[in-house]
Amino acid sequence: MSRGAPAGAPSPGDQDMAVTIDDIRAAARLLQGQVVRTPTEHSRTLSEICGCQIVLKFENQQFTASFKDRGAYVKLASLGEAERKSGVIAMSAGNHAQAVAYHAQRLGIASTIVMPNGTPQVKVENTQRFGARVLFGGETIDEAAVFARELAQDEHLIFVHPYDDEKVMAGQGTVALEMLADDPALDVIVIPIGGGGLISGNAIAAKAIKPSIKIVGVEAALYPSMYQALNALPPKAGGRTIAEGIAVKTPGKLTFPVVRELVSDVLLVDEADFERGVQLLLNIEKSVAEGAGAGALAAVLANPQRFRGKRVGCIVTGGNIDPRILASIIMRGLVREGRLVRMRIEIPDQPGVLAQITRIIGESGANIMEVYHQRTFSALPVKSADLDIVMETRDMTHVRDLMNKLTSAGFKAALSSAAAGDMG
Repeated sequence: MSRGAPAGAPSPGDQDMAVTIDDIRAAARLLQGQVVRTPTEHSRTLSEICGCQIVLKFENQQFTASFKDRGAYVKLASLGEAERKSGVIAMSAGNHAQAVAYHAQRLGIASTIVMPNGTPQVKVENTQRFGARVLFGGETIDEAAVFARELAQDEHLIFVHPYDDEKVMAGQGTVALEMLADDPALDVIVIPIGGGGLISGNAIAAKAIKPSIKIVGVEAALYPSMYQALNALPPKAGGRTIAEGIAVKTPGKLTFPVVRELVSDVLLVDEADFERGVQLLLNIEKSVAEGAGAGALAAVLANPQRFRGKRVGCIVTGGNIDPRILASIIMRGLVREGRLVRMRIEIPDQPGVLAQITRIIGESGANIMEVYHQRTFSALPVKSADLDIVMETRDMTHVRDLMNKLTSAGFKAALSSAAAGDMG
């Protein structure tokens, strides 16, 4: 792909890479006993689904449920005595906030976290639980960053950037060290991109250990900031995404040159693919991932030909998902799979018809959950009615069989759900 620099980003000859493999190995030594040495596991079922060998790195098993623990600890542990006494400040709406607050508490450092207005209360409470002072500033993370920088200057606090920092990048790069130690046969590692701290650190580590390995980045299609920068496209990002952990509008100045030089490609993922990734990790691996955390798997699912026959490492970057969002993803997934359907059946409005319908459904093995009998709010003739039935079914084959039985009995039935698109 073409390589272009965003405004203010260094050109190839401006500087060497900010982090070396030696820095990352030093970070790994520092992290021993301080963070979880997360498992790297081959998934037989996901491999069958994706058409390649899927190897998962479960960073959602860190204490604060994301890879951010690594970079936060390395950065905070590097501070001198005077800096620790000053205290630290960070801007974040989630994982970075919790990681900084947690490790600051462990190291006896006062922490302040600036969050955008409207940050979910669960994330605020989780951060406060680690003793952080939580303040709110701005409507977006970029606006929160401006407020945090100003506060850092006014109160002489040490600013801990979520990705554009050498120590943070080195800490994040330790993920690849562990992956390649556990599975040296990896052909490619797929890594979500927000500002680029995770992918840059891991690209440096992986390429130093195994130069032939490919690094592929993943961004939300709504926030393609790194993709746009690499391809000299005008910056344009925004919208509601479940991958809020990588919803970053501006790539890092330190991370961009690394991505430009070491990353093979950046793939853009739609919201439905993020949802599918979250659902499959839950259903198959029994592992909870947030939207961004499922980004690597989502990219492989959306681009099967790109990875066919390869041994693909996917970093499950985090598991801090709002329970309500997770519940919604589960239910929407059941609809897509044809395991939960809503069917509209046109019926004559006369006694005995409802019993006949329910008998057909029951004999087919479906389970009725809800029934809505529409007379007044229907465009049908006055002697007809719409019967909306929500039911549990086995799969789309089961749904087709049920609809054929209803049609054979003289009823007009149609799906009124997302599963209708899968009927063919």
